Amino acid sequence: MMNKLIYTLALGLLIVSCQNKKGENGGHEHHQPEKAPTEQSDNSKKSIPQEAHGNVGDTHITIKYHSPAVRERVIWGGLVPYGEVWVTGAHSATNIEFSKAIQVEETTIPKGKYAFFTIPGQERWTLILNKNWEQHLADDYDQADDVIRIEVTPETGMPLTERLTYTIEDKGEGSGAIRMSWEKLSVSLPFKTD
Repeated sequence: MMNKLIYTLALGLLIVSCQNKKGENGGHEHHQPEKAPTEQSDNSKKSIPQEAHGNVGDTHITIKYHSPAVRERVIWGGLVPYGEVWVTGAHSATNIEFSKAIQVEETTIPKGKYAFFTIPGQERWTLILNKNWEQHLADDYDQADDVIRIEVTPETGMPLTERLTYTIEDKGEGSGAIRMSWEKLSVSLPFKTD
């Protein structure tokens, strides 16, 4: 008798629970617990498609790129050679889109989409925005399509960033930066909005 009562109560609670979860379409959904990321997924040999979004003032910036992992490899001067144009990611060129015109140093960059290339160096890096944003690797790179080139000093000796990552930094008063971090190195492209 007691088992029958417990079964009836449990069945009633299950029915009430499902009715409370009914959506507008009359159905209901059951949520599975999210799986915790495993080390294997982080050690994937693939370069993962990623996006970064951010605002500096009222300018929206979107960055689309492929994110390779370090995987215990020598990155600078090894996988990524010094002195050569690099897509600053993997596969197709990293592209950056600005919703409004920005200024890099004294140059106005019209709103639109650009490829982001770099030329890594041991002491200094060249950062490039190029008009031809839809490219595979640097196969079709042409310096004549560069909108701007600036030289920066990379920040080194940072904590390990396993996967190449882009972030958009709002520094206030219309100043911002696009930062690329990978391995123990980081470079940033400073800009201003109107």
